Order: sequence, then C-alpha cells, then structure tokens
Amino acid sequence: MSSTARAVVPGSPAAGPAPLAGAERLVGAFMIAVATFMVVLDITIANVSVATISGDLGVSATQGTWIVTSYAAAQAIAMPLTGWLTRRFGQVRLIVWSVLLFTATSLLCGLAESLETLVVFRVAQGLVAGPMVPVSQSLLLATFGPGGAGLALSVWSMTATLAPISGPIIGGWITEEIAWPWIFYINVPVGVLCASLIWLIYRERETPRQRVPVDVVGLALLAVWVGALQILLDKGKELDWFASPVIVALACVSVAGFAFFLVWELLDNPHPIVDLQLLRDRDFWTGTTALSVGYAVFFGAIVVLPLWLQQYMGYPQIWAGLMMMPFGLLALVLAPIVGRTLHVIDPRLMASAGFLVFALVSFMRSEFNLEADWMTIALPMFIQGAANVMFFLPLTGLALRGMTPEKMPGATGLQNFLRYMGGAVGASLAITLWDDRAKLHRAQLAEHLVGGEPQTEAALEALRAQGLSPVQALAQLDQTLDAQARMLSTVDLFWLSGVLFVALTVLVWLANAPGPAARMQPRTGSHE
Repeated sequence: MSSTARAVVPGSPAAGPAPLAGAERLVGAFMIAVATFMVVLDITIANVSVATISGDLGVSATQGTWIVTSYAAAQAIAMPLTGWLTRRFGQVRLIVWSVLLFTATSLLCGLAESLETLVVFRVAQGLVAGPMVPVSQSLLLATFGPGGAGLALSVWSMTATLAPISGPIIGGWITEEIAWPWIFYINVPVGVLCASLIWLIYRERETPRQRVPVDVVGLALLAVWVGALQILLDKGKELDWFASPVIVALACVSVAGFAFFLVWELLDNPHPIVDLQLLRDRDFWTGTTALSVGYAVFFGAIVVLPLWLQQYMGYPQIWAGLMMMPFGLLALVLAPIVGRTLHVIDPRLMASAGFLVFALVSFMRSEFNLEADWMTIALPMFIQGAANVMFFLPLTGLALRGMTPEKMPGATGLQNFLRYMGGAVGASLAITLWDDRAKLHRAQLAEHLVGGEPQTEAALEALRAQGLSPVQALAQLDQTLDAQARMLSTVDLFWLSGVLFVALTVLVWLANAPGPAARMQPRTGSHE
C-alpha cells in the first residue's frame, strides 16, 4: 500500500520512511485526526451527563463524578509511557491497538449496569487512550515529513483543541435526545473504521521495535503520584481543598511519590519509563513550559465561561456550549496558513503574538457585565481562534524541533502529559479562584445592605411594588446580589488571565534562536 523508501532528513541520524503523498496522506491524516478527536472528546463528553448516569445507576451525583475522574486519572498515568510503549511495540501497532482497545472499552462502558463496573471500564478506557494523543502527533509528523511539519501540527492541534470544547455539547445532546450509553457507543463504528484504515495505510511504515525491559518501579511511582494528583485536582473543590484530610493525604502521597519518581528516573537507569533527559534540551523545556502554562490559563477561562453563561446569564446548556464554538471558525482558516509559515517566521515571535492576542481577548472579557448580549460574548471567542493557532502550533514545533525520530514519541508523550496536567491544574485553580472571589465580592456588597440602608429599603419597596411579597422581594434581592458578586469575580478572573498571558510573552524568548533554514528541522548537537 505504502512506499517504504527512506527519506534522509538533514541532521537526523535515524531517517524514517518517506512522507506520504496524495490520497494516502489525506486519508491517513484524516483518520489519525478523527481517532485523536474521539479520544480527547471523551475527556469531557460525560461531564454534563453525570447527573443522568448517576440517576440511572442509583448513585448520587457526587459519586457519579468518578465517571469523569477515573478516565482523566488513567489517561494522565498512561500518557508519559508513550515513548517506552513505542519502542516496545512500534508506533503503528501502538496506535492501532490503542484505537481497537479504546473501541472495545467504550462498548463496555455503554453496557455497564453499575457505577463500579462503569468506573472500572472508564479506567481501562483511559489507560489505552493515554498513548493515542502523543503517538498520533508523532505519526502525523512522519506522514507529512519535515517540510510539512507545520501543516501536520495544524491538523493535530485543531483536533486537540476543538474536541474538549465539543464534548459537553455532543454529550449533552446525545443524553437528552437518545440515551447516555450512546455517548460511548458512538466510538465503536468510528474506532473500527479508524483502526482499519490506519493499519492499511501505515502497516509498512512501522518503526523499529526493541525488547526493552519494563521499569516496574518507575511505572508504579508514576501511577501513584499522577493518580493522586489527578484525584486531588478533581475532588479538591468538592472536598474544600486542604480543609479535608483526604485532600491533605492525596497531596502528601503525590509529593512523596513525585520525589521518589524523580530520584529513581534520574539514577543510572538504562530503560527509564519516562525519558526525563529530554528536559535538558532548552527548546523542549522552554516550548513545553510555555505551552503548558498558557494552556492552563486558557483552559481555566474556557471552563469558567460556560458556567457563568448557564448559571448567571440564563443560557441553556446547549447554547452555552455553542457559544464556545466561534473560536473554531478563525482557527480553521488560519491553521493551514500558520502551519505553512512556521519554517519562515521565528516561532518565538509568533508565540508571543499569540499570547498578546490571548491577553486582548481576556481584557475584552473583563469588560463583560450582566447586560452583555451574545455578540459581545461571541466576538472575543472568535478572535481567540487566531490566538489558539498562533501559540499552539509554534510552541509545539519549537519544543519538538530538536528531536530525532527515535526520541519523537517520548518527547510528544512527555509534552502532552505536561500540557494535559497544566489544563487540569488551570481548571481547578480557575474554579476555586472564581468561587473565592465571588464570596469576597458578596461580602463587600452585603455590607451596603445591612442595617436598613436607605437604598436597600428603596430596592425592596420597588420589588414589592411589582407584586412580590416581602419574602419574595428579599429573595430576589439576594439573587441579584449573587449575580453581581459572580460577575465581579468573573471580571477579576479574566483580568488576571490577561496579565498572565502578557507575562508569558517573555518566557518563550528563553529558547534558542532558530537558523533561517532550519526552524522546523531536527538538529543533533548539544542540549543547551
């Protein structure tokens, strides 16, 4: 099916297969993108269905959140293993088997008849899904070759950013119109199709396999500290953070596990489960750090915005989700253009421009009020499409430009893991800050409503004049107070996001200045 001719890449001691061309490249890239979209979609597709699933399974909504947490924790644990799994099984076999196992576990999730069974299958689903996102990235880069790296990254980044936002919309619609098991069943035909076509197109392009031993200690330590951290982030707000002994215990386990993991992996270990030596490369750690922190700030705002729209602006669930989609319009147009210019423009300059556009969007949102119409809310989201492309693509390319083909799977696995954890931390911190600032603003506003203030009496009198009873008038005033406090809290969060994005423009300039003809080419040389 595919040519196995080898293409020698300047500066790469281990050349890979020649890039695909024509219909094979188009179909192969599309199937990889669809498989990636399916996996990332499942991070959020069950979020809005938790209450419905919990009711059907006879458990509380709080217990039902394990449907989301279990998948996220398992995926986070498996993601850094991509490099080792690729060496052991080969890149093509890894993605094909991951897609097939993901399809099978999705079917089992839909068939589950108890919470315990569903959580077990969600853990299995997350474990097999973990390597799919990073291995799809490295496989796309091989598909397009060094000359098309920018286009490959643009295809991959669009699926990775659109999917988590689409999840609640698709999941909510399926749950309301059909039944919740179908949020899992839809993966079955898609997964079978993707696995079949990926194998047909890529089976002759398998990467070399090595029988590397399993770093059992490293794997166990990774599972302990990442699992504890993910559960801490997911359950922190619900359990009132460090006021809960459970959260304190999880924090201790995570910190201790991480410390032991670092020591073990940095020892003279010939086959580490995660290649931490990658972090010695200046471009890799600079690009990955900027991408992870930027994604944390971006994802935190994306989590808060639909909650604000639903709870305080009166948007139905579906419409609140649809208000997140305009950013995809500009991103779809710009992604191929930005991808083709990555080898021409300094990625540090492009990433800085992206962060500044993010800052502009954040400051625009800091001007929102309770009277904002849909156009006022949608315009920053539309502009954000440019920011997404201008920071995601160049930073990913910057981090990976120094990687030889044999290091690429490990690098993409570690990079995606750190970005994923950045998003989890950003979401937890954003929700906590949003709630804390709302409490503070409510307390400050309430100071003007106690002791029979004239304006309070006037407001209550106006409400009673509309036909409300004294109790109803007081409840209405209390609701208005909540909405105003939450609005002020939302403004605070977006303003802080804008400041952080401006600060991030400095970080990317710690990376090496690229040569004029090798901005997306692998290099050998030192890890500065």
